[in-house]
Amino acid sequence: MADSKYSENIKFYKPKLRFIIPIYNFHYPKKLYGEFKKTKYIFRIDHNFPNVIDICKEIKRKDKDTWINDIILDTFIELHKVGKSHSIECYEDEKLIGGLYGLHLGSCFFGESMFSLKTNTSKFCLLYLLAILKKNNFTLLDSQFFNPHLVQFGAYEIDNDIYEKQLKKSLKKKCLFKNISNFQEALSLLQSTNQRS
Repeated sequence: MADSKYSENIKFYKPKLRFIIPIYNFHYPKKLYGEFKKTKYIFRIDHNFPNVIDICKEIKRKDKDTWINDIILDTFIELHKVGKSHSIECYEDEKLIGGLYGLHLGSCFFGESMFSLKTNTSKFCLLYLLAILKKNNFTLLDSQFFNPHLVQFGAYEIDNDIYEKQLKKSLKKKCLFKNISNFQEALSLLQSTNQRS
């Protein structure tokens, strides 16, 4: 992470507690799922990765400056080119209005950052991501640091020792990041979890 988007350096952090979103028994608020179900937005993967990370870097955050600088942006664009980083994108009339991106290694997805230009579009992208990870048999969705907004999805902290054992096992399993056939399949994958709150 960088201290700010203007920083010319990056720092490495190792949290004592790791923040995980469960893939197979996640929760979602009924109201959010209802809105997701009725949405006319289009969801795509890896359609415009550079734009997603650039918006994540530039968007104004309520609490603080972004931690994404040019080094991180350029590195992730290169990782995307070799199939190690992916984006989920939400479109309205071909306009990008929400998205997220992360790193993909083995059967792990490490969520990096997300943005909304319209209400709930980043959360919709997270629901779509969960459906993709479930479909492709991923075993770990790592959100790294505690985020109160993600608790509603069943996210929880685990001790770093437990996390590292899970990580080691998950890195050995290889998963493809394949898109869902259609939006109805995404709904079926999410509904079958049956953990609504």
